Amino acid sequence: MTHIEVVSDPLDDVTLVTRARDGDIRAYETLVLRYQGQMYRFALRMLANRPDAEDVVQEVFLTAWRRLDQLQEGAAFVAWLYKATTNRCLNVIRARKPQTEVEPDAHEATDPLPDRSAEVGEQMAALSSALLELTDDQRACWLLREVHGRSYDEIAQYIGGSVTVVRGRIARARVQLAEVMAPWR
Repeated sequence: MTHIEVVSDPLDDVTLVTRARDGDIRAYETLVLRYQGQMYRFALRMLANRPDAEDVVQEVFLTAWRRLDQLQEGAAFVAWLYKATTNRCLNVIRARKPQTEVEPDAHEATDPLPDRSAEVGEQMAALSSALLELTDDQRACWLLREVHGRSYDEIAQYIGGSVTVVRGRIARARVQLAEVMAPWR
């Protein structure tokens, strides 16, 4: 007799959100584990400060847990997280003085070749600095589009603006970033 092990598919977001609404803490923990990395990377790029990014993500997930019953559709959970993270990051930026120092991301890959590694490091430092020169709204739109692959419609929803506004912010950000990054082309 052959033993066949059945591996269940991971639960989708709608099921997890529904269960979490009903008080299933493990379902919510699964959602947190699934999306905290994405939200942290986004917040870190927005804020250029690890402790602030960690605080924002923790706040977003705590608030989401408390307000889960207000979410109309379970499928909108990720969009809801991005919107909350974007808004919280913008609030943090507005509440502090502009940062001049950029912390490198510990998760970025390093090249085993020292010369190449130094060049990539310089490029990433230049990009990080250039991102901080963008307006807060341009940076949020550009990161959501180029780093996190969100659609223009999704970004408009997150920032509470129109697709035209989003496209304009991203276009201006691309021009400004292209100028700064020209030496590495």
